[in-house]
Amino acid sequence: MKLTQLLETLHPLTPYSGSDPEITSIENDNRKVIPGSLFICINGYTVDGHDFAESAVQKGAAAILAERQLPLDIPVVIVNDTQRAMAVLADAFYGQPTKKLKLIGITGTNGKTTTSHMIEKVFFDHGHKTGLIGTMYTKIAGKVLETKNTTPESLTLQKTFHQMVEEGVQTAVMEVSSHALDLGRVHGCDYDVAVFTNLTQDHLDYHKTMDEYRHAKSLLFAQLGNTFDHSSPKFAVLNADDPASIMFSKATSAHVVTYGIDSIADIRAENIDMTPSGTKFDIIVGGKAYPIKIKLIGKFSIYNVLASISTAIVSGISIEEIIMSLEGLEGVAGRFELIQAGQDFTVIVDYAHTPDSLENVLNTIKQFAKKRIFVVVGCGGDRDRTKRPLMAQIACSLATDPIFTSDNPRSEDPLGILNEMEAGVQGKNYQVIPDRKEAITYAVNHASAGDVILIAGKGHETYQIIGTEVHDFDDRLVARKAIEER
Repeated sequence: MKLTQLLETLHPLTPYSGSDPEITSIENDNRKVIPGSLFICINGYTVDGHDFAESAVQKGAAAILAERQLPLDIPVVIVNDTQRAMAVLADAFYGQPTKKLKLIGITGTNGKTTTSHMIEKVFFDHGHKTGLIGTMYTKIAGKVLETKNTTPESLTLQKTFHQMVEEGVQTAVMEVSSHALDLGRVHGCDYDVAVFTNLTQDHLDYHKTMDEYRHAKSLLFAQLGNTFDHSSPKFAVLNADDPASIMFSKATSAHVVTYGIDSIADIRAENIDMTPSGTKFDIIVGGKAYPIKIKLIGKFSIYNVLASISTAIVSGISIEEIIMSLEGLEGVAGRFELIQAGQDFTVIVDYAHTPDSLENVLNTIKQFAKKRIFVVVGCGGDRDRTKRPLMAQIACSLATDPIFTSDNPRSEDPLGILNEMEAGVQGKNYQVIPDRKEAITYAVNHASAGDVILIAGKGHETYQIIGTEVHDFDDRLVARKAIEER
């Protein structure tokens, strides 16, 4: 694509009158530049892409997109905001791929990963080629790729959607983080369905207040558009039991479909029967009850199922087909995952890393635990500090044997993080074991028949970040080894 053709998609007042090279790729990482690339200078949190423009030229860049003039011998296009322009250019360069997909976006504090996997399975079982983008990985027509962020930046995102189209994917499901919405990473994404799971405290290190956090989430629903296309309607799927849904309903002009347990909703769960091996309940749709039995437990699991059912129904899949698909779901890695190595006590690994998610998981465990409940829990460094004492309070109030340990301390002192957790539970009964492996081993060695151990916070993660180093660490493997060595 010629540079001037690409630039036609930008703001009409973008000044440019230079040469017109052929653009072979768009990059914002100078290490990926090839001959013919358009290199976009992004001024990030830690580095300024403008400092790498000369390196991009040396690697063959054909043009530079920047926010200020640069003394270079190739065309330099100046825009006010390269981050915003990158989304526009990426969408154009890759042929507006999301217009060729059924795109489903899921946002909320908890449940995004599980819900996205449920929805992806339903569409796959329905016969669609599917794509998935989220916290754990990216999947394109069955091929799994690594991912760095829950929601990639716009350039990576549009390139991924283009790959999906090339692979014949029909339906793409993605987690949409509040950071991505606030930073404009999903600008250009043509969503057909936007799903809301819940809103509880998280990411206040970035958003500062819950109002700002809620506003960021609302952008997904506002970005469904303001027109009615009756041949291809758009839907907002909202949790009727969460007060934030009121704001999100006002933010969108799309059709609103609600789901819930405790409130009046379009799709509801009734007659819930929960056991340690699964959950049975009735799905109420259009005044008719449909029984379902899933292999998951916890009220949060029912919400995830309801969100998935709602999404599939508005997409034209029959309730009978949806139920058949979801009843076959075994679970999602690191989400209430049972670790079984012949022990006579229960070990569960879960991604719960917010006060609400930890409380939900522990309350679920209390429903079937016969004896003691151990919880191994920490808080991540360089993240929302206000939730640390809250996490400790929940652990001490709902578990008999709380053990505070390190999560991903990153650049912070692990002991400093633990001190902030302890500040919320002075005088309570708990253990502090900074080394995460030692903490898990302690819990395993002190558990008796009928006890339950919850290892919370990292879930599917296979690493631990200490300082700037990334160490191999998998809660599931550490727990299994401790059980086998006991």
